[in-house]
Amino acid sequence: MARISLVRRSFLQALGLGGAAFALGIEHAEAGPPKAKPNGKVDPDASTLAAVWVHHPFIAIAANGAVTIASHRAEMGQGVRSTLPVLMADELGADMKQVSLRQADGDEAYGDQSTDGSTSVRSHYEDLRKIAATARMMLIAGVAKKWKVEPSTCVATHHAINHPPSKRSMSFGEASLLAATMPVPDVKTVELRPESELTSLFRDLPHLDAFDMSTGRAQYGADIRLPGMLVAVIARPPVVFGKVKSFDPAPALAIKGVRKVVEMPAPKPPCHFQPLGGVAVIAENTWSAMRGRRALEIKWDDGDNRTYDSIAYRETLLASVRAKGEVVRKLGDVDAALAAAKKKVEAEYVLPHLAHAPMEPPACLAHFKGDSCEVWAPTQEPQDARDEVAKALGLDKKKVTVHMTFLGGAFGRKAKPDFIVEAALLSKMAGAPVRVQWTREDDIRHGYYHSTCAHRFSAGMDATGKVTAWLHRCAFPSISSTFANGVTHAGAGELQQGTTDFPLAVPNFRMENGEAKAHVRIGWLRSVHNINYAFAAGSFIDELAVARAADPRDMLLEIVGPARVLSAADLGVAKASNYGAPLDKHPIDTARLRRVIERVTELADWTSARKSGRFLGLAAHRSFLSYVAVVMSVVMDGGKPRVDEAWIVADAGKVLNHDRARAQMEGAIIFGIGLAMHGAITMKNGAVEQGNFRDYRIARIGEVPSKLHIELVKSDRPPGGIGEPGLPPVAPALANAVFAATGKRIRELPLMKSL
Repeated sequence: MARISLVRRSFLQALGLGGAAFALGIEHAEAGPPKAKPNGKVDPDASTLAAVWVHHPFIAIAANGAVTIASHRAEMGQGVRSTLPVLMADELGADMKQVSLRQADGDEAYGDQSTDGSTSVRSHYEDLRKIAATARMMLIAGVAKKWKVEPSTCVATHHAINHPPSKRSMSFGEASLLAATMPVPDVKTVELRPESELTSLFRDLPHLDAFDMSTGRAQYGADIRLPGMLVAVIARPPVVFGKVKSFDPAPALAIKGVRKVVEMPAPKPPCHFQPLGGVAVIAENTWSAMRGRRALEIKWDDGDNRTYDSIAYRETLLASVRAKGEVVRKLGDVDAALAAAKKKVEAEYVLPHLAHAPMEPPACLAHFKGDSCEVWAPTQEPQDARDEVAKALGLDKKKVTVHMTFLGGAFGRKAKPDFIVEAALLSKMAGAPVRVQWTREDDIRHGYYHSTCAHRFSAGMDATGKVTAWLHRCAFPSISSTFANGVTHAGAGELQQGTTDFPLAVPNFRMENGEAKAHVRIGWLRSVHNINYAFAAGSFIDELAVARAADPRDMLLEIVGPARVLSAADLGVAKASNYGAPLDKHPIDTARLRRVIERVTELADWTSARKSGRFLGLAAHRSFLSYVAVVMSVVMDGGKPRVDEAWIVADAGKVLNHDRARAQMEGAIIFGIGLAMHGAITMKNGAVEQGNFRDYRIARIGEVPSKLHIELVKSDRPPGGIGEPGLPPVAPALANAVFAATGKRIRELPLMKSL
């Protein structure tokens, strides 16, 4: 038989021949939104664009009427390229069938390009509208001047400037030539359309890139090719800040295809975004580079972090929360209230380190050209990448170009450009374009890890069972330790993620933060510390319900308290952190939190289902300015819990793209189940013990609910986050459901280890 070499990409491309036959249920890009090439770039035919008016880096209008809109955020499956450009086109008055996309490079001209923190819509909704509205006003001004009419009598709709009184109309292409002669209006005078005129939004939008992603045409980090390109893999120190003592390159150089073996510069504390060092093997292809790395003979100096043991560190964290810590939030006299309490409930919770494990491990292609460097990377932070490459190579950052490819998952990992700096350094060393390729094992063993943590709660109840005192202590290595030496406590931004901002209708409370030293690179992972606090608080509230023999839903609503808007004083803090948003625009509104709790339990038929013998768990959490509640139903299968049904209700304010918002909530459920049931990174002698999906499990198809119900609350509030807020309530809802089924309280994750 003839031997066939088949890779997944070729298989998808073959299935995609002849149209969208393979992409079942996916609307082809030509049916609705703008068209873009698989790599996200658009290269207009110069012969048809005699003149192009560029308003701001975001919008360009050609003389033939073609509109190009830049997508300045990274596309990693969340559909940002199918949402923000539509927002700008609607504000402009453009016909989406005549709009094309251009993926922006890393450049300060676009403002904040960090695709993290669930900020893409909530932080840019008004700013992007103002940019498009400014272009619209200039188009109208140019046409009104030519026609000698008042600009207020003209409107921009259907890709043209129209004058209803005279029934005249001018295409965007012709109008753009006039707009180019108009002054740019003061931003204070820019008027946005009524939201009722944003006719494409606040509903399901077609996923622009879904067809290419489903048929193998989309270009990810590892897909970019350049003539003469080499591939590198790196043997990194197993322990952070470890160094190479000695190595023998000869066995690697004997491998066919290996061109060069070089030692990488060792990092100095703090980690920041520095590469980890080690020895790189540069070869003609990935397989030769990987074989060469396996042949290396390296002796390591593991350094000071070689003593790090995650099991022993667990006890260190627990000791920290059993002692007094730094007071970060306080109201009333919690010590007196605890002393006077008729009943006291205490519990401790521990969560492990977690890895991001995106489907696409980090990869980057860099081409150093002597006085400049060009980079292609799946990065969430193209401007940070540009800065770090410039610093590492000693270049002016204007000489560094960072192109964003599609991201095959990220969850915060690809916001750290250490892998991009590796490629730039190796391109300089090799004198050729070099793609650095991380393997799955590299990604899991050499990442920036979600922080392990411990929480301790003490609550006091009066004779009626009402909670009168709440003491919470937490300790975890801070993300700030990655960027500064000597950090042993959490920063305000970390504590706002469920500690200092949690709505709490208890008359006496105090939150404390204990000391914790980092021994690995700590980084943000989807939802960040909200994961930890939501699990601990959500589980503890369920424990309080059991202690009082109350319905967990009633206890949760009681702890949240009546509908009200909380000030910093109500929260017991001097100044409230609020995800970078002012409290007056995005207040902490318990009515919204109560609403999602009430609605999700209504959908799950909470009371009747529990009476009929179903095992349900409930949790709710506010994060990234959005409110989410989750109910999980579990069945016991061979002594192990399995989620058979789940409900999630989210109030994220105005939602531009309902389809992508529901997809993010669905993804949060699946991601959260995997983390809660299996997720744990452990360290022994300073090194990560896991290496692939066989020992760092993600949710398998049989472990996710066959029935998943998602509801978005209709709201007129400003947009909140979408990508991250769905995750925090998942683990506590699941753990509470397991308690309902087994009577065993899960106080330490992963859940399957605790059962």
